[in-house]
Amino acid sequence: MKELVRRAGCADRFVIASAATTTEELGRDTHPGTRAELRRQGVPFTRRQARQLRWGEYGDWDYLVAMDRENLADIPALLGADRDGKVRLLLSFAGEQREVADPWYTGDFATTYRDVVRGCEALLRTILANKAPSGERKNAAEDTAAP
Repeated sequence: MKELVRRAGCADRFVIASAATTTEELGRDTHPGTRAELRRQGVPFTRRQARQLRWGEYGDWDYLVAMDRENLADIPALLGADRDGKVRLLLSFAGEQREVADPWYTGDFATTYRDVVRGCEALLRTILANKAPSGERKNAAEDTAAP
């Protein structure tokens, strides 16, 4: 998402962050398979440490984007009720009510990359069309790293 926003020339209008809904990956960097696919696609990335969503940060974001239904269910459990309709599956922005392909089970990082790009491009179009649920801020939080 960061790279798409950069390429669109509007990175200064966005705050994009990634946060986990579980504790199993806390402190870890991006998965080596994801890093390899990003390199293949020419997408720059930096070292990071996974963190978990924190109670009270619901109001910090215009969008809270989940890659799968488990994360979709976990987000309100961590942040409270989704009173503003901010929590959605990433691919829902592309008109699909399905999860992003999970490379954990398949090792297929290319398919995951394509799903994430499809969802992020649609999310960016939504944001740029000024359909942010809470007004002027243009922030997006995702539960996994995305281009």
